[in-house]
Amino acid sequence: MNLFFVIREGFSGIWRAKLPAAVTVVVGFFALVLLGLFATVSLSFFDIIEEVRGRVELEVFFPDRVSEEAVAMLSGNIEKLDGVREVGYISRDSAAAVFRQEFGKDIVEILGLNPLPRSAKVLVNPRYAAPDSLKGIVTAIAAFEPDLDIRYNKVFLKQLEDNARLFTVLTAGSGMLIAIATIVLVGYTIRLAIYSRQQKIKTMRLVGAANWFISAPYIIEGGIQGLLAGGFAALAIYLLSDQLLLRYEPGIYEVLHPSTVYVYPVLVGLGFFLGVFGSSVAVRKYLRKA
Repeated sequence: MNLFFVIREGFSGIWRAKLPAAVTVVVGFFALVLLGLFATVSLSFFDIIEEVRGRVELEVFFPDRVSEEAVAMLSGNIEKLDGVREVGYISRDSAAAVFRQEFGKDIVEILGLNPLPRSAKVLVNPRYAAPDSLKGIVTAIAAFEPDLDIRYNKVFLKQLEDNARLFTVLTAGSGMLIAIATIVLVGYTIRLAIYSRQQKIKTMRLVGAANWFISAPYIIEGGIQGLLAGGFAALAIYLLSDQLLLRYEPGIYEVLHPSTVYVYPVLVGLGFFLGVFGSSVAVRKYLRKA
């Protein structure tokens, strides 16, 4: 009977105090929309970084004295290294074909011979695309044959890692500030709602009601309000992304859309958590002072 009463009070409390409940939902809605947009952009940036890392490659040039059999063996050994995803061998004829495709001229007709060396493009796994990891792969490849010429864009990789590290720090700090601000706003709004019903709480304490019995309806109420705020926030992100961006900025939509799929359920769950957590803290503080 007590459990049924607590649940019923949690739902009916929203109807009895419509204005405080509406304020709580609206405040939570705007805070969660802001957090959802921030999370979408941040996740999309990390997806782009991961995609760029997946395109990182090493170019390994084989000396002329190395036979074709030795080149095949070296390519196989390189492909077995940790962090190496794929090795593509490029013969002299293939290199000449690439030259012809890019410059529109036949290098043999220009020079009378093909001076282009045999090489291999080594694709690495994204998590091995950091400068320190690549240095280890380069060292391992060089150990197979000291005369190998191994090249990759060190400057670009360093800039990529520096920007990724800076963005990670900024997103972590900004995300924490937004989350803390959201908790504080929701908590204060719920606390105002509780103060508006302080006479009822005092009456319940006078008749000997336990603290959990008093606070449970407000926690349920906070959870419901959080679910509403999270659901409306997810709907707003959906309308912004899948309706406005898809119609007017399809390029940006293609970048952001994969991340929004994860943001929708997170916003609903986060809204419920913030509602329960904020109401729990607010009720506990009020009962401690009362």
